[in-house]
Amino acid sequence: MGAIKLELPCPQNVHGIAADPEPDWSFDSLLSEIDSIENQLKASSSIPLPFAKAQSRGFSGRKELPANSKAFVMCVDDYVMEDSESEGEEDGHNRSLVAAKRFNCDDLYLSDSDDDSDYELALGDGQSYLMDEMGLAESCLRELSHEHKLRVQDEIRNEISALEAELMRETEKTVSAFARVEKYIEARREMDRKLDTQYQRKIAEALDNHLTAVQRDHEQKSQIEERKIRSDAAHEEAKRKEKVLQEERLRQERARAELEAKRRAEEARLAALESDRRAAKEAAEREAAEREAAEAEAAKKKSEVVRGAKSALILEQGRLEKLNELEEANQKLRSSSNMNFSAHERHIARLIRQITGIKENVRAKASELVKLLTAPTFPQSIAVATFAKKVVANCESPDNAAFACAHVIVVVTSQVPLAMDLLLAEFHRACIYTVPKHFAYSKSVFESKEAYYKKVGHREDDGKVESVMDYLKRLRSYMKLYGALVQTEVQGVHNAHGPKEGWAWLARFLNSVPANMYTAVALSAFLQVSWRTEFL
Repeated sequence: MGAIKLELPCPQNVHGIAADPEPDWSFDSLLSEIDSIENQLKASSSIPLPFAKAQSRGFSGRKELPANSKAFVMCVDDYVMEDSESEGEEDGHNRSLVAAKRFNCDDLYLSDSDDDSDYELALGDGQSYLMDEMGLAESCLRELSHEHKLRVQDEIRNEISALEAELMRETEKTVSAFARVEKYIEARREMDRKLDTQYQRKIAEALDNHLTAVQRDHEQKSQIEERKIRSDAAHEEAKRKEKVLQEERLRQERARAELEAKRRAEEARLAALESDRRAAKEAAEREAAEREAAEAEAAKKKSEVVRGAKSALILEQGRLEKLNELEEANQKLRSSSNMNFSAHERHIARLIRQITGIKENVRAKASELVKLLTAPTFPQSIAVATFAKKVVANCESPDNAAFACAHVIVVVTSQVPLAMDLLLAEFHRACIYTVPKHFAYSKSVFESKEAYYKKVGHREDDGKVESVMDYLKRLRSYMKLYGALVQTEVQGVHNAHGPKEGWAWLARFLNSVPANMYTAVALSAFLQVSWRTEFL
């Protein structure tokens, strides 16, 4: 039969049932199966069985196994079965072992305490007994098991094939259903897109109609408003013209009244002038003698009236003397020469008036003025005096650029040093606060307020002294140019009357000049320009 492999039984699960790879036979079921086989064999064959039924179920004189002894499993290798059964039979299984059968070896008792000879004897006896007992029944049992296994496998394969076919049919149905669903979804999507397009088209048409209606309504309202505005404008224009006509009539009436009043006032003035002329002629003789005494007394008190630093007054006197001497020399030169000085002087004045706050303009005007003042064909004394006088006179111009003019002065005086002293002298003549100095009012020194105002610097026009506001306006323009001059610094050019003289002027002004309206305006104008950065 081939080799037989004996193994211990497989471990049991929690229910006490052996977890063998194949369904196992219990001993009772095995016996019942053997009995059924014997009965079949008896009915079909006359060959005596190798062992009796009573002998197979119980063995007299056997040794009892211990209570803890277990049955063992006998497994036969596949290649042994193939050799013993049929070399041409195909193996339908991939397992390395065939179905194992369990047998309880109650007929064999193995004791560890016996010696080797007893063990071999007992093993020999038991093995012969097993071989006798497992003869034909084992072969039949194995054949039945194999047939049963093949039948079960065929049934399982058939069931699997049926299930696979059913699965294929269900898969095809599912795929077909999914395809139908996809087609339905695509059709619904296409329908939804068409409906959306149609709905959007309707919305666009409705919106366009609405916007057209709104625009039309807006245009109608605009036309109504425009007509209303034109009507109101025409009404306002008519009212304005009526008002202008009324004002023109009133103006003409006032003009006629003013002309009448002026005529009467002129007549009264002429009469007053005639009486004043007679009175003045009579008083002139009386005042002549009084004036001589008053002049002597005024000279005495003049030192008490003038307020200013002694050093500043000395500098002023020196500059004014130099200017007076130069003017006298120029007067003699004009009278003795046949040269036309007017064109040259007008050219200088025009260049000074054209000075603006543009860098290129300042550089160009400064260069041209330097050329005119140093030209050998024209007397320099007259050119310098004209330059100084026109610069100071240009301060009163409303569009005078103080920093630009100061830049030109610094450049010109660096080339013609005499121009700085003459310019400062002209400043002292035009504004006493550039010295700085101030005249205190005293009735014993000044005959009247008008005389005091003239001494301070007020101008007189047609016998009428300049108002305080006009004088302060001129004073502010002079001080702005003077403040710009003392703080202007040009790169590469020395300022002969720069920041040092500016600080000295400020110290003399604060220490020697009293606080009043004139000095406040002068100081404010000076400080407004002195804190700014230089022009170039």
